[in-house]
Amino acid sequence: MGALLVSPTLLVLVVVILYPTIRAFQQSLYGVPGLDKETGFFNESEPFVGAQNYSDIFGAGGERFWNAFWNTSFFTLTTVVLETVIGVCMALIMHQQLKARGLIRASILIPWAVPTAMSALLWRWIFQSDGAANALLGTDILWTADGVESRIAVIVAEVWKTSPFIGLLVLAGLQLIDREIYEAARIDGASPARQFWLITLPLVRPALLVAVLFRTMDALRMFDLPFILVGAQKDSVETLSMLAQDEASNIRFGPGAAYAVILFLYVFLVALAFVRLLGADLLGDGGVRGAARRLRSAGKAGGGAGGTGRGAADREATTT
Repeated sequence: MGALLVSPTLLVLVVVILYPTIRAFQQSLYGVPGLDKETGFFNESEPFVGAQNYSDIFGAGGERFWNAFWNTSFFTLTTVVLETVIGVCMALIMHQQLKARGLIRASILIPWAVPTAMSALLWRWIFQSDGAANALLGTDILWTADGVESRIAVIVAEVWKTSPFIGLLVLAGLQLIDREIYEAARIDGASPARQFWLITLPLVRPALLVAVLFRTMDALRMFDLPFILVGAQKDSVETLSMLAQDEASNIRFGPGAAYAVILFLYVFLVALAFVRLLGADLLGDGGVRGAARRLRSAGKAGGGAGGTGRGAADREATTT
């Protein structure tokens, strides 16, 4: 019965994930139609070249691949770190009991609702030579040219677009935390900073890890934002997805598929390492019980309210 119930989902996964992955790997083993240097004949079909596409990527002519690889890694690390910090701050703001809470939440989430292509066009207008960015800064920087400035433009646009995603998931985690835990922490004398580090952050960790994992996988596949904002074949912003698309658009499907397979393996390994290293005990030190122990420690360190607060923490942990 269990196999029967999950069979539709497995069928969809096979059709949309497994089969295209196998076909992409198969395509990566074929070369480009043209003159065969060994035989002197012209191949109208794609010749089988085995692992030559991969050896060309990692060989002496692989400077473009390594540039795209490091660009992809740099954008992923930089944007995800900034988005995590800003997203948590957004979630804390949206979680407050404010009069205009609905308006604040809507304004924070608007960037995430904007399509990426529209967002890239918007920021391209902002970062053009006579755009709003130069007008506000009083400079004449060519943000969309090839250089460090273009990387900054991509990072700013990406962080603005996707920080609300992390904020939304963290907000969902915050709403699951019982307010009595914070009341017990205040009785124990824990400061707001200690409450955040010892209660909020550990208990919201499952939602935060899921958000960071999704954003990491999405950032590794970054294509449309730098492609529209800066342009194709720019060394400073070219990513692995852009490199694969450029090969395929030039009817070099074999090398393009090889780049796609490498990107797939890269994303898979990063996701696997993320789950293996950070996926165990997502609630962190026993979940709420661990939080209760931490807030008791906070009460002792701050000279809290004594046994009354610690008893409240014990009762909260036991009840949960």
